[in-house]
Amino acid sequence: MSQDADRIDLKTSLGYLLKEASSALRAAMEEVLRPLGMTVTHYSCLELLAQRPGLSNSDLARGTFVTRQSMNVLLQALERDGYVTRPTEAPVGKALPARLTSRGRRSLEEATKAVRAVEIRMVAGMTDAEQSDAFRMLQSMTRSLRGSDQRPEPAPASGRPKAPTAPAPVTGC
Repeated sequence: MSQDADRIDLKTSLGYLLKEASSALRAAMEEVLRPLGMTVTHYSCLELLAQRPGLSNSDLARGTFVTRQSMNVLLQALERDGYVTRPTEAPVGKALPARLTSRGRRSLEEATKAVRAVEIRMVAGMTDAEQSDAFRMLQSMTRSLRGSDQRPEPAPASGRPKAPTAPAPVTGC
């Protein structure tokens, strides 16, 4: 086997292209979130808590692609700044489930609009059918890499991407 057969051609590598798209998405999201005083991880954490109240620190860390330690630091800052609240004692086990405060919900609403605009810009050149196809293909790739037999989530009926949510896990940016 030749040495060239063992190399990845970056011009035709789907993995490289996905990483490049992920990097561009993250940069665009950071750009719109920065004026709101947020990072992608901060936004993703709030979005997860809005859609799945009471997630543990570990679940939030997995959903936002950070370590448990990093998530703990973020949750402490979000709690200190009034975005989330956590009980002083764990209701069950050791987990201190966080919940959004009204300030956290207002902040998330503004951030979601900004992130949604980025997603709309990202798919602007695609038809509804192409968006649905891309949604299914990306889900299939994720399932294949994780070795999951889970059924795919249906593509959004409108053909437009769902509001960014960090489906378990959130955005891989």
